[in-house]
Amino acid sequence: MILNKVVARFKDGTLMKGTTADFFPTKKEFHLTLMSGEIVQIDVERLKALFFVKDLEGNKDHKEEYSDVVPGGGRKVRIEFNDGETVIGFSQGYSPNRQGFFVIPADRKSNNERFFVVVTATNKVTFI
Repeated sequence: MILNKVVARFKDGTLMKGTTADFFPTKKEFHLTLMSGEIVQIDVERLKALFFVKDLEGNKDHKEEYSDVVPGGGRKVRIEFNDGETVIGFSQGYSPNRQGFFVIPADRKSNNERFFVVVTATNKVTFI
């Protein structure tokens, strides 16, 4: 079983860090094993996005840059979230009719390997 290191960012501004082995973009829920070892069930619709990360600690000093090209990453997209945050990356699977879509960051030095954006947490999604 492959464990993915993830940071779950919720629409209410809270976040949880841990690992998951059962997240699928078509499922409504998944399990997150927190750093404390506690296992919690997450309702995807409560999420803003689920970030699949290289390291759970991250790098708070890293300033995101969005100029990298990701071969095979799909179309470049700007995501404006309901809370005002904007991110840029590449996506092959955006559809407003789906629960969400995966994005590969346009910053290869980012701690994020990829992230799953929940469509209802977005204000605007634009191909650029």
